[in-house]
Amino acid sequence: MTEKKLITLGLNLDDYRYDARHCTGQTLCRWIDLNYVQGQDFAERCPPWQKEGFDTYGAVGKCNVVYSLLTGKLDYQDPSIRDIAYRDPMCGGCDVACKRNLDYEIQLMLEALRARLVEKGLGPMPAHAEITEKIERTRNYYGKDQAQRLDWLPKDIKVADRADILFFVGCKPAFVDTEIAVSTARILNAANTDFMLMQDEPCCGHLVYITGQVEKARKLAEDNLKSIRETGASTVVFCCAEGYKTIKVDYPKLLGIATSDLGFEVLHITELADQMVKSGKLLLKNSVDMKVTYHDPCNLGRLSEPWVPWQGVREDWGVFNPPRNMRRGIHGVYEPPRDLLKAIPGLSLVEMVRHHENAWPSGNDGGVIEAFPDDAKWTARERLGEAASTGAEAIVSACPGCKEIFMEVASNGLKVYDITELIAEAI
Repeated sequence: MTEKKLITLGLNLDDYRYDARHCTGQTLCRWIDLNYVQGQDFAERCPPWQKEGFDTYGAVGKCNVVYSLLTGKLDYQDPSIRDIAYRDPMCGGCDVACKRNLDYEIQLMLEALRARLVEKGLGPMPAHAEITEKIERTRNYYGKDQAQRLDWLPKDIKVADRADILFFVGCKPAFVDTEIAVSTARILNAANTDFMLMQDEPCCGHLVYITGQVEKARKLAEDNLKSIRETGASTVVFCCAEGYKTIKVDYPKLLGIATSDLGFEVLHITELADQMVKSGKLLLKNSVDMKVTYHDPCNLGRLSEPWVPWQGVREDWGVFNPPRNMRRGIHGVYEPPRDLLKAIPGLSLVEMVRHHENAWPSGNDGGVIEAFPDDAKWTARERLGEAASTGAEAIVSACPGCKEIFMEVASNGLKVYDITELIAEAI
């Protein structure tokens, strides 16, 4: 019989005792949907599981670890626990796979595990703490002078003082890969779409949240939402998949509200640009003669479905009472980027074996690149190998973090683009 205990599916590890205990260990979470497997190559979905070769680093092992922690069979102080928790890219691949047949909340369980480690003073990793300090001190990931945040903006870009659309740029496009920010602004200008910017735009705090620093992330969410709402924007547009998912999904999760309660619509630039192309507002006229493959960012794809809070009981056989809508990762932003690429004259799109909700992650998320850079680069090289196998000349993504790590490890002449760059070129 299932223990009838009131739970709130959020960041309390105790709420995932059922999920951890009832993992059947079939390891379907190691493989992409079997309907899409084309051979031994590119059939796995979990980087740490494949790289380390031990079940402990996969979802099955982590379920065993969590259940053993909750029942006192394992001690949180064991240093291997932190290593297992923070080598995870938090990509949601295992969660989607589990929900193919079962309704276990693996992604939320892993987020709650990190939160529990932080509660006990065992997390985050030193590299995460260092960056968090920069964010708290300077309001950006890099610790740079906030006065430089708008230095990316060319003089020929038109920005409104007030508009219905707020372009939330993000730290990486503002300070490092500024071409993504510029391309996004040019797309909006080309469609005669007014937008405004925040003069002192804050870091969204994605790293703070995903590394389990719940209280600090909640404070950032409260402060940042206040600033966004004060702009009066009805729509907030992102070119950064991390910022998009953080504000659309994680802020509501932290604050106990639904995505629909934010008070504004959250859109990725690919969603908005796709709408504008299909309505005739944005014209893609220039030919871009290239064969490309598209990489689905985890935060734009399987992790981006809206958040709806839930509280209740898990009855016998794991039935939720009251019923709840599951976030299965299949309704993420998958088609708008592809439709945009197909709309560019001269461009040919080919798919990798692992795509949509089955996509292999880039490696640049979950705090792995900061704490375990070799693991992150290994993951990226695996993805680029898959991209090269399609015969594509370039890999295209819609996330500055994905582009960054792909650029770092790219070889054999494979080009790397953010989708905004190709759209801007087609304009």
